[in-house]
Amino acid sequence: LSKGHMRSRQFKRATALLELDRGKPKTAIATTLSVSRSAVHSWAKRYQQEGLALLTDRPRSGRPVEIDGTQRAKVTALACSDPPTGHSSWTLRLLADKAVELHYCEHLSHTQAGKGLPTIQ
Repeated sequence: LSKGHMRSRQFKRATALLELDRGKPKTAIATTLSVSRSAVHSWAKRYQQEGLALLTDRPRSGRPVEIDGTQRAKVTALACSDPPTGHSSWTLRLLADKAVELHYCEHLSHTQAGKGLPTIQ
């Protein structure tokens, strides 16, 4: 199971609960699962409060979206238009700069400018 995948986190939590039920010390469980002792303690506490719901992740806020759907459509349309004079094609940095210049959004990073655009192979 790969680190960071939902199934991996669920597996670790479930394994910790089973081992706790068998009487294994939290420190030993933490070492076996490559997590901190406080994580095992937290899972045990959550299990007492929430039951098996602890196996699923709580919603995460994540990074805020930089642009909405309307702005994304404008950036996509811009990418489909002719590039600025002196350029043979759009780069992500050019797209981001032009989108801000045209007031599509207040700020746009080049990585966000590329999200949602079709990949050319």
